[in-house]
Amino acid sequence: MVATAPAGFRRLLTGTALVKLGDGVQSAALPLLAASLTTNPILVAGTTVASLLPWLLVGLLAGATVDRANRGLLIAFCDVVRLGLFAGLCVALVLDGATIALVYTVAFLGGLGATFRDTASSTLVPELVPPDRRNRANGLLSNATNAGYELIGPPLGGYLFGVAVALPFALNGGLLAAGTALVCTIPLIFRPRPRPAHRPTLTGDIAAGLRWLAGQRRLRSVVALGGVLAFTDAAWFATLVLYVQEVLELPATMFGVLLAVGAVGGLAGGFGAELIARVLGSGGALLSAAALAAGCQLALGLTAHAVVAAVCLALSSFAFSVFLVVSATVMQTLTPPELYGRAISINRTLVLGLEPLGALVGGFVATAWGLRAPFLLGVPLVVLAVLMGGRSLRRAAPAG
Repeated sequence: MVATAPAGFRRLLTGTALVKLGDGVQSAALPLLAASLTTNPILVAGTTVASLLPWLLVGLLAGATVDRANRGLLIAFCDVVRLGLFAGLCVALVLDGATIALVYTVAFLGGLGATFRDTASSTLVPELVPPDRRNRANGLLSNATNAGYELIGPPLGGYLFGVAVALPFALNGGLLAAGTALVCTIPLIFRPRPRPAHRPTLTGDIAAGLRWLAGQRRLRSVVALGGVLAFTDAAWFATLVLYVQEVLELPATMFGVLLAVGAVGGLAGGFGAELIARVLGSGGALLSAAALAAGCQLALGLTAHAVVAAVCLALSSFAFSVFLVVSATVMQTLTPPELYGRAISINRTLVLGLEPLGALVGGFVATAWGLRAPFLLGVPLVVLAVLMGGRSLRRAAPAG
């Protein structure tokens, strides 16, 4: 696919891989920096919250802005601001002037820029790739993100932080600059967006996007099932480290190994999503992926065998990756170009809003009923969502 893909998509794929690798480096280095400045667990954990908070605050606004803005200028502006943040942080580290307030500022403003930037870049796939090749294209983009942000970036960031505190942030800035420069060479990225004669306000654009999505039964089912999966996944993942140590009775070092096994399963799902969608259809692939995720949660909740748990984690990540790839293709196929930014932002805002709620619920459930309970909690919820959305999802879209 990569060798035969349009040149614009190859640039998008390579640029995304570079940017997400840099983001993965930062995802490990920033909490390590916070931990070197304070021993307060809440303040350390707050760096992750600060980086995700912009999606909840301005996710819908980002979608409406992307649908009316020049995407090339928006991406360039957001990434120049992020580069300035990383440069300022590096200078502060070299001068020994970093504070926890500066870390929070970088995390929040960097997350704010990423919210607008990632939404804008996500709208490019439908214009760069024909419909019958979008599942493969989305799978490659998913794998580029997973490999950089989850598999390679975090351990690299942790290692570089130990070598020199400023080094991971300097590398992140360099990767961001290279990835952005590559994406901005895509010719259509600076193409002006169509402007209706009577354009509403941004608030009106957001409302129009919500009304449109509310009237699309098939897309509603895709978004709803994705939200349920995000909620249930976060519920058990929040206490997975304790499950590994107390239920599986493994040393703490094995937690990272199991996460790596899951990441490999996710990569396999990204590569296999196109074939699965072709065989089962997009709707069948979405329902099957959700059913597999529910089965893995059930098995994890019942087993105490490390090998079984490792297989289930790999299969669960495989299922989630397939769901994300195919659902992205369905949204690209069924959403008009002028609404695509808003559709993406609504979906991601829902998912990112339900993830912390799921983690909170999972913590309470584990405290009340034990570490197996968060896994078992999600099974009936996912099964119910599959049954409720089954008819519309089976007609979701032609396989891509």
